[in-house]
Amino acid sequence: MITLYGISNCDTIKKAKKYLSDNDIAFTFHDYRKDGVNHKMVSDFAEHIDWEQLVNKRGTTYRALTDEQKQSLTKQTAIDILVEQPAMIKRPVLINNGQYHLGFKAAQYDEIFK
Repeated sequence: MITLYGISNCDTIKKAKKYLSDNDIAFTFHDYRKDGVNHKMVSDFAEHIDWEQLVNKRGTTYRALTDEQKQSLTKQTAIDILVEQPAMIKRPVLINNGQYHLGFKAAQYDEIFK
């Protein structure tokens, strides 16, 4: 079972979904905004992907954090913030047969699905 996690209007998500569809790879899409995010989900992500990589530091949500919040980020505080602000989770997260992958590049997916 393949699950792609993200936000449907994200350009990177659109590219990942197109890649999977074009390659006839069946998947389920979990939209953070429609389907929700909970502490267990984000904790699971952080167990398999370095929590610092999970935090999208390029987005406006991260930039809106105070300097104190940014400097005092730990795994636990990051998880709490990501649950509150799922747009701050770097996208996409792809789970394929228990393997967790972050981001999308066609060459990366070529390796995953070869």
